[in-house]
Amino acid sequence: MTNAGNPGPEGHGIEHDTLAPQKERIMDPWSYLFAWLGGCVSIGTFTVGSGLVGTLNLLQVIVAIAIGCLVIGVALAINGQAGHRYGIPMMVQARTSFGFQGNKLPALVRSVPAIVWFGFQSWVGAGALNLVSATMFGFDSIVFYFVAFQVLQIALSVFGFHGIKWVENIGSVFIIGALIYMFVSVLNRYGDEIGTNLVSAEGTWGAPFWGATMLFMGIYATMMLNVSDYSRELKESTGPFRQVMIYANSILPATLFMGMIGIMVSSATGVVDPIDVFASAVDNPVLLVVTLLFIAFAQLTTNILNNVVPPAYALMDTLGWSFRKSAIAVGLLAFCTFPWELVKDESSAGLNLFIQTYSAFLGPIFAVMVVDYYVIRGQQLDIAAHYDATGPYAGINWAGVIASAIGVAAALTFPSISWYASLIPAGASYCLLMQYLPAAQRFRPEGPAAGALVSAG
Repeated sequence: MTNAGNPGPEGHGIEHDTLAPQKERIMDPWSYLFAWLGGCVSIGTFTVGSGLVGTLNLLQVIVAIAIGCLVIGVALAINGQAGHRYGIPMMVQARTSFGFQGNKLPALVRSVPAIVWFGFQSWVGAGALNLVSATMFGFDSIVFYFVAFQVLQIALSVFGFHGIKWVENIGSVFIIGALIYMFVSVLNRYGDEIGTNLVSAEGTWGAPFWGATMLFMGIYATMMLNVSDYSRELKESTGPFRQVMIYANSILPATLFMGMIGIMVSSATGVVDPIDVFASAVDNPVLLVVTLLFIAFAQLTTNILNNVVPPAYALMDTLGWSFRKSAIAVGLLAFCTFPWELVKDESSAGLNLFIQTYSAFLGPIFAVMVVDYYVIRGQQLDIAAHYDATGPYAGINWAGVIASAIGVAAALTFPSISWYASLIPAGASYCLLMQYLPAAQRFRPEGPAAGALVSAG
């Protein structure tokens, strides 16, 4: 792999070291797998599962999760190749398809759901800590624990990927054990109700089933966009097929357990709030405390990996801030998402709509970035131009912006499968616009950037 130097803040005055091409890779394949496993235990998956009660039976939920996770694995491996090969984060990768100024669009689209999920999952984690405190010490103040939990997550985030790596790797073993325990506890407690309401239910393999695959996939659609932020930390010797296996095998167990637990408990009790669910499902006080601590810890590992790094990088690129300052800002913005409203039982359907809506915006940008890297540039990037604010990628690439808008329009026409529906319209229109739109001429490889193409092999 050849990189055109290591452009940084001294080279162009706009880059922080964290956005420069990554030279030191700190994650081997196993470490990378455990990091993704620890970062994918999302309470959002639990809520999506709860929202499918009365629509799918248990087998259909399992198959929907498996399909969603396979799509996730392939999509992550495809879009993560630029980051893995050249060591660049998403905000730098997007400069060819959207331009230095235009990549504020993918930055905004990626950051908003991350910050909302950060607030939502932090409130759930704080609720778990508060219930432990009330049970053991008689101190009951969820607001206190929400603030304290946010401070802890922000403090861990400022250590960057070196700190994230160890938090995720250590936590993944605990997470798998706790998930298995919770699954068995739910079966023991609600086995009869689950058999009646889920196993014997007719369900459907039609449109609602495929909509469910998108919902489970949509929870991770944000990471499909910025996967280069993570893949740039993976050892260069890890091939594409092995990357697919890493993504699928790390995301599937967490998604399968959380989604199944969500639909099983909600079908038996009608309860959606995970804290209430496990408070009623676990009889032993000691095990209850352990379970609640797991819920809190799982939110911490998920937030640090998925919901802090992407918007922090966006702030770094947009405002020129340091990673530490950007991570603190992300944590503070999460306070403004009103997460106490999102965890209510009646909010379950609203969260599903939220996933469908932001997936309608994420899918087109994903398609544009993939087509740009593989079709337009043939996987050959001019790394120096990616860091030259006055070079060929200065300004806005209107081909990427217009193609994304076309994809969004198509996605919103089919909201239940919005991410799927956006891909072909956005990708095909981007190809045509890059070829025929005059404003996109200087972004083409045969334009000013042609002579500086850098071979990656």
